[in-house]
Amino acid sequence: MAHSSSSRTVIFAALGGNLLVAATKFAAAFMTGSASMLSEAIHSLIDTGNQGLLLVGMRRATRPATAMHPFGYGLELYFWTFVVALLIFGLGAGVSLYEGIIHIIHPQPVAHVLVNYVVLVASIVFEGSVWLMALRTFRKEGKGRRGWVEAVQMSKDPTVFTVLFEDTAALSGLGVALLGNILAEWLEMPVLDGVASIIIACILAVTAAFLARESQSLLTGEGVAPEVLAALRRMALAASGVERLNEIRSLHFGPRDVLVVISLDFRNDMTAGQVEIVVSALEHQIKQAYPEVTRVFIEAQDSRTQPPGTAASGSVPTP
Repeated sequence: MAHSSSSRTVIFAALGGNLLVAATKFAAAFMTGSASMLSEAIHSLIDTGNQGLLLVGMRRATRPATAMHPFGYGLELYFWTFVVALLIFGLGAGVSLYEGIIHIIHPQPVAHVLVNYVVLVASIVFEGSVWLMALRTFRKEGKGRRGWVEAVQMSKDPTVFTVLFEDTAALSGLGVALLGNILAEWLEMPVLDGVASIIIACILAVTAAFLARESQSLLTGEGVAPEVLAALRRMALAASGVERLNEIRSLHFGPRDVLVVISLDFRNDMTAGQVEIVVSALEHQIKQAYPEVTRVFIEAQDSRTQPPGTAASGSVPTP
């Protein structure tokens, strides 16, 4: 299963940058004692690990098929994306919530607050540049003319939208941390620094929940987009000698690794050789039109043998 170079570029850029930003934030948190800065440092460190896990998932997903895994390992990418969502929730949101509560119970004035301002503004500039890169890649490879939520739900490549959502959460968290530090200093209310940390925890929790939901849906088996399914149906029904499309099913094993299974009822006067020719031509046509379809299985089956209710689960009979 191949991945676009732009997806890898976005992940590598985010990984390298987050590692440097995390180190800077930890130093600033140590100097200032800011809870929101510590939350941001932990957030950046987790994001660094998340990008590493996405790269692991991309590499492991490309392993060739084996006797034990005849369809390959493409689903590993979705598994590691789910692990990333769990880490964002468990570590990112959990630690940020803990730090926020501690600093609300025992508020401490932030020392050397100027250091926080400089680090947060610099982080916003960097995260913004990576966010724009991820946004352009998502628009190019996944969004099309769909709305944002629909585009994420229909996307089969979690690497791009995961980085995009992580960076969106990062920018939101940085804005909250900066505002919390400013208000804590100007209003002389250090408790607001802890409040900012709790808000960051909520942002991370919402992001993690959304990513977990999308990766869970991919991991448990999603088919092709409705417009692709409709095109496959038209191709099958237009094939020579096809009287009825009994059933058609699809499954994404990865962003560019799709299995399509079609059951067709051919004319009874066709010979086995004629059916073989039609099947080969249809398979070639599907793979030409949709290169992400790597496997096509076409079955010749009498429509009268189909179990009741099959048509409702994805097949389309001829009029």
